[in-house]
Amino acid sequence: MACPLLNDVVDEEVLILRRAFRHERVFRDRADPLAFSDEYLTERYRFSSDGIRYLCRLLGPNIQHRTARSHALTVPQMVCIALRFFASGMFLYSVGDAENLNKATICRTIRKVSLALKSLVHIFITFPGHRRFIHIKEEFYKIAAFPNVIGTVDCTHIRIQRPSGAHEGDYVNRKSFHSVNVQMICDADCLITNLEAKWPGSVHDSRIFRASRIYQRLSLGEFSGVLLGDKGYACETFLMTPLTDPQTPAQQAYNHAHAKTRARIEMTFGLLKSRFQCLHHLRVFPDRACDVTVACTVLHNIASLRKERAPRVALDVDWDNAAIFPDNRNGRLVREQYIANYFS
Repeated sequence: MACPLLNDVVDEEVLILRRAFRHERVFRDRADPLAFSDEYLTERYRFSSDGIRYLCRLLGPNIQHRTARSHALTVPQMVCIALRFFASGMFLYSVGDAENLNKATICRTIRKVSLALKSLVHIFITFPGHRRFIHIKEEFYKIAAFPNVIGTVDCTHIRIQRPSGAHEGDYVNRKSFHSVNVQMICDADCLITNLEAKWPGSVHDSRIFRASRIYQRLSLGEFSGVLLGDKGYACETFLMTPLTDPQTPAQQAYNHAHAKTRARIEMTFGLLKSRFQCLHHLRVFPDRACDVTVACTVLHNIASLRKERAPRVALDVDWDNAAIFPDNRNGRLVREQYIANYFS
């Protein structure tokens, strides 16, 4: 009898044994993710069936497989796998168990969808927004009668797993956990209009703002309007901050209107993290965490523009951020003019 380990075996008995012990490939049943009610889909994926179909048309050219060999995942399946991870923040094997797929497939799919969404960031995140300039200012004015506002700015920390390497300490923030510090600007409708997602958690909010492209554009007078920021930022001609010790009724009115209007960015953080629970703790290294954060902000804007049902909002924690840069002299003059002209 010939050796069964040789490749050129011709013995009939060995061929029979090989066929008997051959393990047939078994493909798991993958249910159609869109064959459920909108209530079911929104709870698990944060999008209705129409919203998921829109994402499939949007992302399909970038993520679809070239062939259907080996039962390749369809575009709806890939989109739903990524949405389930973004919405739940579960471990990859938990997402795989829910979707009847292995962990490696889940990881590759999330990465592919994240990069596809990241490539659309300049389409869905644009400053000062998708609406007319005057409309943006009017919507902010309706909140607390603070004039000429085109956005509110702040940073939020996205917790990540401890990175390896010499720069591990750079990612430890002042709350003593590892994170990336992400700067966002939003409009009055909680749409994100500007994003900086690349800085370690130890970097101060004001330093991120000064190093950003939007700071340069505002400094050159490209936009007619002001941003609102907390006391951790330096007062500039284009960035209004609150007074540290308001004395007169006009100053108190200014601070009240400022705080009520600036709260839009805190609401945006809360809505973003409530919609995509993965942003509470990303068990990935910094570069992957930044890509997932950008993908979630793009999805947030898409969901907001399409009027998808918003989850219950838990406001993000407002950290006391001490200023590291002095106020600009011209910025203080502009702030005094605001108080004199609009809040006296």
